Parts: sequence; structure tokens; C-alpha cells
Amino acid sequence: MNIDHHLDAATIIAYTAGTLDEAFSFVAASHLSWCPTCRETARQAALIGGEFLGELEGTKISEGCRNQTLSMIDTATLHRFPNSPPARGEVPNPLARLLGGVALADLKWKRKAPGLALFDLPLSAASHGRLFLMRIAPGKAMPEHGHGGEEITLILSGAYNDKFGRFAKGDVADLDEDVEHQPIVEKDFACVCLVATEAPTRFKSWPARLIQPLIGI
Repeated sequence: MNIDHHLDAATIIAYTAGTLDEAFSFVAASHLSWCPTCRETARQAALIGGEFLGELEGTKISEGCRNQTLSMIDTATLHRFPNSPPARGEVPNPLARLLGGVALADLKWKRKAPGLALFDLPLSAASHGRLFLMRIAPGKAMPEHGHGGEEITLILSGAYNDKFGRFAKGDVADLDEDVEHQPIVEKDFACVCLVATEAPTRFKSWPARLIQPLIGI
């Protein structure tokens, strides 16, 4: 697997610090299980963060603050670092565990538009984002669009092209609200992606905007 597109450095730092939202942490962990480059970057970020914390002077905290912190442990994000070895299978290990071993082809996909199907993935109530799988038919061009907030997309199979290059299995598109693009799926295979978003897509054309409530992205 040749991975050419990686997580943004800010995303990796937030991931290792445990401040990344659950949906985005899940996509980051999935990419890390496939990408040795980003795993090494995450390891270095964790080491630097540990050294920084080690240099801080201890500060007394109130008993109330301590108890509140301990009570939050049950809802903390526990999926930052994959526990299993790096994967080379159909899907990365974190996603495989969430799907319970069900193959992508056997999922109950919801057809949202010609050539487009979605499968929503569960998140805890503490998450502010959305996590879902998206399957786009071969040769399909998505409407040109921007993003209402952060979005991270991991390619699981197939490939698409946009102005940033070619995105194939293992590649990740780590985008913010300033980015506009038009992914076009290659003709040979459908493109299946794992997507985390924090806000709806901003479609540029009126027809796309009109059907957006039906599409659900």
C-alpha cells in the first residue's frame, strides 16, 4: 500500500493529546493503523508532549476538581492509539472491530442518490461530530463543494481525483472549512471512504443544495 496523503500535523497533535473529537479520532486511529509515517509522527508528538509535561511544576488541585476529573474517565476517548498490530486488510483494525467482522459489501448501505450510498457508524453521546462510510460509484463526480467545518476522509478502496491529486487506499484527506473541491471517482472501481465531519457539506450548485436534505451529507 503506497500512502501519499497524510494527516495534518495539527490533527496528529490533537489526537495524541486526546483533544480530538471522537469521530475524528476514530478516522485518525484508522489511518494510523495503515500508515507508518503518521504513526512515527504521532509517536514523536507524544514524546514531545510527555517531555513538556515533565517540566511543569506540580500544582495543587481542589478535591472537587479531582473528583470531577475522575468521574469523566468513563466517557473519555480511549481509542487514540490502536492496540492491535498495523493492518493490511480490507479495512483498518479500529473499523474492523466496530463492524464486528462484517465485510463492507455486506453492510446495509442506504442509497441516497444515484451512485451514492451511506452507512452511519455509532458514536457516544459526547461526540460532536458524525462518522459514516460513503460508497461512490465508479466514474461518479461529486458536486463541487466546500465544508462547513473540519472533515477527514480515509480511502478504504477504489480511488478519486481532485485538485489536490489522486487519493487511493490508505490516503487521507484532512480538510478544513476553507477548502473547496470536486472529487471524481476513477472508472474501474467504486470508492469507499470512512468520513468524519463536524458540519454539513456546503454544495456550490443550487440543484445539489435542493437535494442535500435527502442525501444527508
